[in-house]
Amino acid sequence: MTTMATARIPSRVRSRGWALLPGIAALGALFVVPPTQAVAKDDTFITARTTGILHIEGGECFSDPAYSSSAGEPVVTYTPCVGGADNQSYGFAHVPDGPWDRAALSAFAWRRCGAMFARHWTGDAASGLDFYPIMPTEETWADGDRDVMCAVYAPGGRLSRSMLPAM
Repeated sequence: MTTMATARIPSRVRSRGWALLPGIAALGALFVVPPTQAVAKDDTFITARTTGILHIEGGECFSDPAYSSSAGEPVVTYTPCVGGADNQSYGFAHVPDGPWDRAALSAFAWRRCGAMFARHWTGDAASGLDFYPIMPTEETWADGDRDVMCAVYAPGGRLSRSMLPAM
């Protein structure tokens, strides 16, 4: 039985796997996110388990997670702040030791990152910016990770420069 996708493709091409391309292209089109659609950045968007995030230091800019074929998973990478970045680290909060409690950790992270955000950006400086925490996971917590990274971003856009105020 011949399917519509392979009916018009010569057998020498099908034998090389090219017959799958029309189907893959159509499937890929279902998962394309329009560039104007804002990404929801919450405390699950990036975690301590996201490859690359542990290499980001305070004040550095970095990309949103993007699939890396060499890593086989989504990865964040350092990006210079000048010229456009998706996010910028603006501080860390150390979480008191205790048992893993995701709800309590989330409340702590949003409260601490929110307080730091309010100290850095007041009035018009905060316009067009938002923040989110990057938290330990249950696995990294078990390994002793007690740090929350706070990240600033521009909803629906990119940061054009370092957003940290001169201190």
